[in-house]
Amino acid sequence: MDATADPRRIIIYEPADFPGMRAAGRLAAETLDMITPHVRTGVSTGHLDRLCHEFIADHGALPAPLNYRGYPKSICTSINHVVCHGIPGERRLEEGDILNIDVTVILNGWHGDSSRMYVAGAPSTKARNLIEVTYEAMMRGVRVIRPGATLGDIGHAIQIYVESHRFSVVRDFCGHGIGRRFHEAPNVLHFGKPGEGPVLKPGMFFTVEPMVNAGRPDVKLLDDGWTAVTRDRSLSAQFEHMIGVTEDGVEIFTLSPAGLDKPPYATA
Repeated sequence: MDATADPRRIIIYEPADFPGMRAAGRLAAETLDMITPHVRTGVSTGHLDRLCHEFIADHGALPAPLNYRGYPKSICTSINHVVCHGIPGERRLEEGDILNIDVTVILNGWHGDSSRMYVAGAPSTKARNLIEVTYEAMMRGVRVIRPGATLGDIGHAIQIYVESHRFSVVRDFCGHGIGRRFHEAPNVLHFGKPGEGPVLKPGMFFTVEPMVNAGRPDVKLLDDGWTAVTRDRSLSAQFEHMIGVTEDGVEIFTLSPAGLDKPPYATA
């Protein structure tokens, strides 16, 4: 189906479109695999951005964030209390920093979007728990995806798991449809009630990307117009997979080929 259609309408893609999404999703995952051993104390986020940009370009793709609505870099690097859209720069990672790296590639016209958490050195106990809960929350959301389920089912599965661990789900940002365009309908909320929202159908492509705070869910936007941070300066974590709804369930396009989907990462 034409991805230039009404952006408010959910696009149902054809079976022939799945290979393009698989390839784009795999390259996004490979980019995150590649950067894993480079995330360490003393390394600047700008250096990580350059490495990812070069890797994406070397594989015949483009970094979708670069110049998207004026965004100045090729990836997003969100450290500690930064919720999302942190801009790479001269900031060097310090012992115990937690970091979300979010990459989106454009390969042969298809978008591949994924993010993971990383740690420079050893994380605090709270940081480790936050990362583990956020990853499991994402996967619980993914596991309910099938034809006939609803977007509310996804959000509910994520919300009840996060809140059972006394963390909070960010309300200000959500997952999104994706395909030939970076952002399409539907919005994928990471909280909600079972049975509410659009019904899932085979051929829907979207991201599941919960942002989870150790404190309250409230966020604020910094003066750069991009960087969102927790209002109470509590730690925040996020993971993101890009999926396709199949005839009998769900396909995750962004699984790590190297098995590095969640920390601790064995990179030796």
